[in-house]
Amino acid sequence: MSERKNLQVTLLSRPGVNGEPQESNFGIQECPIPTSESLAAGDVLMKNLFLSVDPALRCRMNEDSGVHYMSAWQLGQGIDGLGGVGKVMSSNDPVFQEGDLVTGTFLWPWTAEFTIVGSNLRKLPKEIYGNHPSLALSLLGGTGLTAYLGIAERAHLRQGGNQTVVVSAAGGATGSLAGQIARLLGAAKVVGICGNEEKCRVVREEFGFDSAINYKTTDVAAELMKICPEGVHVYFDNVGGDLSTSVIKQMVSNSHIILCGQIAMYSQDVPYPPPISAELQEILQQRNITRERFLVLDFPDKFEAALQVLAQWYGEGKIKVRETTVEGLENAGAAFVSMMKGGNIGKQIVKVAM
Repeated sequence: MSERKNLQVTLLSRPGVNGEPQESNFGIQECPIPTSESLAAGDVLMKNLFLSVDPALRCRMNEDSGVHYMSAWQLGQGIDGLGGVGKVMSSNDPVFQEGDLVTGTFLWPWTAEFTIVGSNLRKLPKEIYGNHPSLALSLLGGTGLTAYLGIAERAHLRQGGNQTVVVSAAGGATGSLAGQIARLLGAAKVVGICGNEEKCRVVREEFGFDSAINYKTTDVAAELMKICPEGVHVYFDNVGGDLSTSVIKQMVSNSHIILCGQIAMYSQDVPYPPPISAELQEILQQRNITRERFLVLDFPDKFEAALQVLAQWYGEGKIKVRETTVEGLENAGAAFVSMMKGGNIGKQIVKVAM
């Protein structure tokens, strides 16, 4: 029998503020095995099952993350992410028992076994998550909350309002959900923008978008004019850069940009939200277009109700979920790099164990 080991993902090097992440930036190393005897009051000993892999983690690879709510990863040390699912191995918190399935958000270690404060955990009912625990990282986690609350709080959709919604990175974790949610909350037309034909197919056929545009092979501006002659009323922006410029130029008066992410800019040394050109600034002003940064952490009081709505829609088959899963903690860095290059459909997840 092989000797039991505990492993953690580390940051070996930084790609540089304008560099693309590489697998070589990440490492895997042994670390101490936590024990139940070492648990302080309120602590829980966890076995990691799934990791959430998110584009926003790119800023943590820099010496300065550039945002107030996430610190930079330190070289040579174990890293953590924006969420995970685990199984309780031992507990010194009366809320949790051995065998419980739980999830947590910020500061979820990319480590096989670890201790964590119980107050940072949420128990997952097995009747909902037993056969699909990673839902807590996609639809029924931070990704789903971002998509739902971004649309519900910032899109200003009205049933019967004949509004057109455009979603960039529509084949990704948040975009794929945002388009479906927009439809459910009243959008008359939903258009997705993706980076390959397979994603475009999935967006149309599985997620129910009216149209999908491959920005790598199509003139986005010309295609939008053809698909949306009435103009764009809501833009759920996950990308930024030149792609977003093409969309913004076709937005109508009193429309809304939901600034959710800027994956095209994450490997560039620019502030967040990144500045836009004088031409776009003038368009926003003349057409009274709102462009608001959306941060789901600003709406904690709405989380519970939002998750209930999402769970109901999922149970009724009204919303579809895709996940791209890579197996093995040692492959977490590769999963992150692949996601940053658009290799995922839906939520990128690492399966650590079961």
